[in-house]
Amino acid sequence: MRGLLSKAFDQMYSTSERDKYRTRLDRGADGKSTEVYLSHRGMVEVYTTMRDPQSQAPGDTRWQPRDSDPELEAEFMRRLMLRLGVQEEKARALTAAAVPGAQRAEIKKGLDGAELLEVFEPFDRVWRRVGLALDRVGFTVEDRDRQKGIYFVRYADPDVEKDTRGVLTRWFSSDPKVKPEQYRVQITQAGTQSSSSSQVNVLNKDGAKDTSRTAQRILALLHEQLK
Repeated sequence: MRGLLSKAFDQMYSTSERDKYRTRLDRGADGKSTEVYLSHRGMVEVYTTMRDPQSQAPGDTRWQPRDSDPELEAEFMRRLMLRLGVQEEKARALTAAAVPGAQRAEIKKGLDGAELLEVFEPFDRVWRRVGLALDRVGFTVEDRDRQKGIYFVRYADPDVEKDTRGVLTRWFSSDPKVKPEQYRVQITQAGTQSSSSSQVNVLNKDGAKDTSRTAQRILALLHEQLK
């Protein structure tokens, strides 16, 4: 129905939600396959003031971020799989298994007192999940080194950014005013190679441990996606 109305009325039709999807392709660990990641980001329009009952003047609204929707991601991935030739039943089974369940990560203090994120899964799976989490949160991934477990990213801390254009424009525009800073997100296997636990650390652009508030915020954002 939304698609029909948007085609019929174009500029006259609007909804209180906006969605944005990012599709990322990575070379598989075997060098012969391709991994496809799809992430969702959304905004919702909410009323900050209600309609004036006397003058009937409309209330004011503001666009605010809303949580990423794993079910939307699964549905779009299912459609992509069908397009690429996967059978309907298999596509539904694979995407149904991708919806998150139990909590699987927590923020801890390392031996040096700095915060780190421990994920109770092996390296290969955490590598994939961190890449998807970075896409969901909106990081710019400039490069990656799977052998060293490092994502090279850029991130603009919202406490530092003073952009007057509004959050909707910043999220859905590719022309940000404030230049994001460079960071490294490093994933390491905890213990032996067969261990089912991995650690995620935030490093500065030179590869040293970063204990700033921005680094803590990055860990918190990743924890929200990985827990």
